[in-house]
Amino acid sequence: MFRCMLRLAEQRWQCSVRCMSSAARRRRALRSAFQVLEQPLQPNNQHVYEANLRNSIACRNKYIELIEKVRKGGGENAIARHTQRNRKLMVRERLRLLLDDEDFLELSPFAGLGLPYGDIPSAGCLTGIGRISGLWCMFIANDATVKGGTAYPITVKKQLRAQEIAIQNRLPCVYLVDSGGAFLPLQSEIFPDKNQGGRTFYNEAIMSAMKIAQVSVVCGSCTAGGAYIPTMAEEAVMVHRIGTIFLGGPPLVKAATGEEVSAEDLGGARLHAEVSGCVDHFAWEEKEAYDYTRNIVSTLNFQLPEEEEEEDEERKRKAEEEPLYSSEDLLGLAPKSYNYSLDVKMVISRLTDGSRFQEFKALYGTTLITGFAKIHGHLVGIVANDGELSYPATLKGSHFVQLCDQRDIPLLFLQNTAPTTALTLSTTQAEMNTNHLKAQGSMMSAVACASVPKITVVIGGCHGADSFAMCGRAFDPNFLFLWPNARVSITAPGHAGSLLPPDSEQEEEKKTQEEDKLNRRLEEESSAFFSSSRLWDDGVILPQDTRKVLRDCLDIIKQQQYQMSTEKLQPPLLRDERLKSARPKATRMNVDTILILFYSNCCQKTVTSNLITKT
Repeated sequence: MFRCMLRLAEQRWQCSVRCMSSAARRRRALRSAFQVLEQPLQPNNQHVYEANLRNSIACRNKYIELIEKVRKGGGENAIARHTQRNRKLMVRERLRLLLDDEDFLELSPFAGLGLPYGDIPSAGCLTGIGRISGLWCMFIANDATVKGGTAYPITVKKQLRAQEIAIQNRLPCVYLVDSGGAFLPLQSEIFPDKNQGGRTFYNEAIMSAMKIAQVSVVCGSCTAGGAYIPTMAEEAVMVHRIGTIFLGGPPLVKAATGEEVSAEDLGGARLHAEVSGCVDHFAWEEKEAYDYTRNIVSTLNFQLPEEEEEEDEERKRKAEEEPLYSSEDLLGLAPKSYNYSLDVKMVISRLTDGSRFQEFKALYGTTLITGFAKIHGHLVGIVANDGELSYPATLKGSHFVQLCDQRDIPLLFLQNTAPTTALTLSTTQAEMNTNHLKAQGSMMSAVACASVPKITVVIGGCHGADSFAMCGRAFDPNFLFLWPNARVSITAPGHAGSLLPPDSEQEEEKKTQEEDKLNRRLEEESSAFFSSSRLWDDGVILPQDTRKVLRDCLDIIKQQQYQMSTEKLQPPLLRDERLKSARPKATRMNVDTILILFYSNCCQKTVTSNLITKT
């Protein structure tokens, strides 16, 4: 009786929560009248702006060159083999059949370029976020034109990062599997460790437990480790003739048993749909498979805003104020180096709605700009470097981050940190550095413990400990992007002397040579494209596209509030025990506890008596 009443009360509570959340969605946000940032380009900054602009144009040209290289995949011969002999669609054509529109946020397109083991364009797989039936979904799609879909260490790293983003933002995950398994010569970097190949399957299990839906489309070979991806997904679709699932293919079967068998008989779509039951939907062709996938996504437990609400939202967006200044101005505001940095408020005024910004602690710690703004209607807290992160600035940053966390406001970090830390040349300086260190630790703690979504855009330098306080990669932002001019390194190029021992007894000439060598290495390894090729970020974006990318990220983050249920309810008996364990211990046991103990005791006695009888 008690359990029935408890279950009924819980159901009523869940219903009321849903009603409250739906009412909350209908409720309008508070009106704001943030101050307009008047930040035109001043004549005395014209030479800096023009130098930055020339550098940005050179970076943009390199960006376009690398994008074209990535889009070619494995090259003309591999594309011809993929489309003509194997009769498969290209990975981007597959996405066009799945997505509602062209609004697709691709992640880390430059991953895999210039690695020690060669170029692996896009790390051999395309990852990104797009809409199916109005729902933002994460896509992980193998590109079989690149090394036949073979998984390299960078491939595994890219897939794991995509799953991590899906977990953080509760995004349904769609796998387009066309994989030849691991690249065996590099197996020691793919198989054994915690965050390597096996972690993909662990994440699939965890995501299912978290009620994050996963759908797999087998549109090519699923060999060895790749075979587990569709079998661990909640629903799987397989394409006739081109899709196969097996741990070892026909050549391995022949080598082991001497038996000749076709790929279709060994692990084709008909076998797995009719005999093994490994897949749930059989498709005669790829287009049909993607129709199945769209229909599957439409059954997920999300309640998106009604069409009328969506139309209202669209009208609001059209009526939203664009920034007062052109986004093209950001090309000249992207600093060529730290010495070419202009007032960061000029950047903010070209990103926010109506160039409006409500600054927080405007007169204190002025080398860090903090405040509130709206980007495409989303309220955000902005934390932006405008000089060296001083002691007052870090205290201010800690306060503001905690304030946003308390109010559940997403944080946007615009990072451009100092190229190197200040040297300690006096007792006074040592005391200041000690205080700075404490405040810096405080801000790091505030950023690390903030539970709100965080987005980081590196608009200049990402150097030293200041980058941690500004939510660098190690501090787990939901998204982290770089501008093409960005630099990522422990210290900036040209400041290698700060890394060398100060009282070295080496000859001056030898020390200079060593410093020059280290500076050349920093110049190469701190590049935004070097960083992105190793997946130290989620992609390089052009400055003029920043506002659109931020809009997509904020929309993606917001979507999780539309999921109807996010926790798996436990069976009534376990749920009752969980509730009772949270209560203070009583001297008298209730009836349910006595029954459970009695049942456990009986089971134990039965097992014991059976063991005695057998003996």
